[in-house]
Amino acid sequence: MKSLAMSGAAAAIAATVVLSPSIALAQAAEKFPTRPIRVLIPVSAGSQTDIVARLIGQRITENWGQQVLVDNRPGAGGTVAGGMLVSAQPDGHTLMLNSISHAVNASLYTKLPFDTLRDFAGVAQVGSAPNVLVVAPDLGVKTVRDLIALAKAKPGTLNFASAGIGTGTHLNGEQFRLAAGVDLMHVPFKGTPEALNDVASSRVQMFFAPLSPVLPFVRDRRVVALAVTTAKRAPALPDLPTVAEAALPGFEFDLWLGILAPARTPRPVVNALSAEIRRVLELPDTRERMSVQGIEPRYSTPEEFDRFIRSEVARIAKIVKASGARAD
Repeated sequence: MKSLAMSGAAAAIAATVVLSPSIALAQAAEKFPTRPIRVLIPVSAGSQTDIVARLIGQRITENWGQQVLVDNRPGAGGTVAGGMLVSAQPDGHTLMLNSISHAVNASLYTKLPFDTLRDFAGVAQVGSAPNVLVVAPDLGVKTVRDLIALAKAKPGTLNFASAGIGTGTHLNGEQFRLAAGVDLMHVPFKGTPEALNDVASSRVQMFFAPLSPVLPFVRDRRVVALAVTTAKRAPALPDLPTVAEAALPGFEFDLWLGILAPARTPRPVVNALSAEIRRVLELPDTRERMSVQGIEPRYSTPEEFDRFIRSEVARIAKIVKASGARAD
């Protein structure tokens, strides 16, 4: 009987050992957050991504009582911020809000300071936004078909701007070049404002510009808007067709936004963050303010966002390979 009692005690200890990691993770989620949360932004202050991060961060701060600090770390198409995230303590107090550029970099760069699929954990997708195909005012084209015809008539003479090598605006231009079968030159800029100014002054001919910063240029007729890149028309420009409607059936480019954490962040913490982000995205004020920026709030669970990123990495790799684009 003594030996049976000893076995029972041993079994209880073993069960405690097995359960203790789960208990520790649950306790971590209950206490989270214990200090300010830093959100890395791979672009400059004032950008669409930056504005969304500050809006969501403000609402989280108000609800959780812990400050959410936005830390702008632009450079190398977002890989600087990504490298900082994967080296941060994986406890949920350091996050990154990135765009489709995160998936683009996986194939655009031959050397990265991280593995895009292994080193990050999706927390939530937060939004969807189109680019707007705009052209210089003196180019003399009014439709996407006009632009394609001109590019085919003058191969290699038209150029498209981007907000930098590896950005969504860069890959969007490459995707269009392939889909339309035209020969275009890529001209990278430091950011969207610089690219827009050069299109408006006709130093470059075209640009797939993020919706929010390009709207004033469109309304003031400093550039000519031809189409939006998403599958559906943008509420901010309801009369503007999609690229698919205008000339290239099936063409789509979504400048999605989402929040990532280091891969080893405890799942209860990731889930707590994701649930809070969902709450924020459902607030009428949040939705209205994002809509003003040309962004449709769009939530996905951590598991859904991870699957989406994998599919985007695979899809974009085909475009990058076909285009021959490289960032290093």
